[in-house]
Amino acid sequence: MKVSDAMTPEVQLCTPDDTLKDAAQAMAALGVGLLPVTDNDRLVGMISDRDIAIRGIGMGRGPEGRVGDVMTADVKYCYEDQDIDEVSANMGDIQVRRLPVLNRDKRLVGIIALGDIALVQGGNGTGAALSRISRPGGQHAQV
Repeated sequence: MKVSDAMTPEVQLCTPDDTLKDAAQAMAALGVGLLPVTDNDRLVGMISDRDIAIRGIGMGRGPEGRVGDVMTADVKYCYEDQDIDEVSANMGDIQVRRLPVLNRDKRLVGIIALGDIALVQGGNGTGAALSRISRPGGQHAQV
């Protein structure tokens, strides 16, 4: 099974010039804690609710601060034609629950979460990945 079989193709995006308030409001409306940041259809970063709190508010930036100033620019990603088992193992190794999905032209085409993988595989393959993802305080997720 390929990533494209499980990914969510419709993804809310933001740009480096959007405000932290805009990003936070989009996250709240969607019930998510992470948004891809794109510039001209190219993935340039990810912004999380944690980025907004720690690098934004914690560093004295207000709601009008720019996403580009606090986003994580070193983005891990996968390709839509990669095997799901390979990607879920990699997600566990790098300790992430979600990855942006690119096509081979490096254009953003979706996002995949461990939950998406669990839905299409009936839970097979995600247990090992979840067991590698640390929780705060050094505790590992229970499977």
